[in-house]
Amino acid sequence: MSPGNRLELCAFMPVYNEEEIVAEVAQSWLGVLDSLGIDYELVAIVDGATDASEQVLRAVAERHPRLVVDAKPNSGHGPTILEGYRRGVVTAEWVFQTDSDHEMPAAAFGGLWERRADVEGVIGIRTSRNQSPGRRAITRAARLTARVAFGCRLADVNCPYRLMRSSVLAPLLEPIPDDTFAPNVVLSGMLARSGARIAEVPIPHRDRTTGVVSIMGMRAFQAAIRSFGQTVRLSRTRIAKI
Repeated sequence: MSPGNRLELCAFMPVYNEEEIVAEVAQSWLGVLDSLGIDYELVAIVDGATDASEQVLRAVAERHPRLVVDAKPNSGHGPTILEGYRRGVVTAEWVFQTDSDHEMPAAAFGGLWERRADVEGVIGIRTSRNQSPGRRAITRAARLTARVAFGCRLADVNCPYRLMRSSVLAPLLEPIPDDTFAPNVVLSGMLARSGARIAEVPIPHRDRTTGVVSIMGMRAFQAAIRSFGQTVRLSRTRIAKI
């Protein structure tokens, strides 16, 4: 796609085994984005799902040409997020990431879109979020890591409901390895260090009603340690000021 034909927005969502809810999620996003009059694409990146998620989404895409279904072998949530960002900075002026589990509503997106004019990014703050003590500890550790490593003071550094300007996001993506476990934590830190103007918007959060959480218990703590190490290493990257 040539620069002159860039879309306003590339919105994308990683998908893994969400066959029960993913059609509803995709249709809700298509409806909201259409209602806002945005020139957009909605990309569902199916990360090696073992259920019918891909087939369900392709059926929706037959009726909605702005839905793009991209299926690939499983690589994990973090690498899939990075793939979406790297596509988005090429195809659109703005990139938005959300998840496909319906924990945060499409209806809240209008508030982010309205805030974009004088900032480089708009990041959600999940409200009314129920977490186990272990998950809560991991969330606090991620926030502390981003603060210590990057000087980042965002309230929800790993929130998967974020809108970023492609011209600012593209150079930040370059040093991030494809296998990074929690790229949103790293990007939050990089945005802060770059001096990017970031707005934070509360987003209502509801508990998952379908599917399963893929990482729990000891695996979640091991993942948190891995993420900490990757974040600290990437904090040594030189980041140009905006």
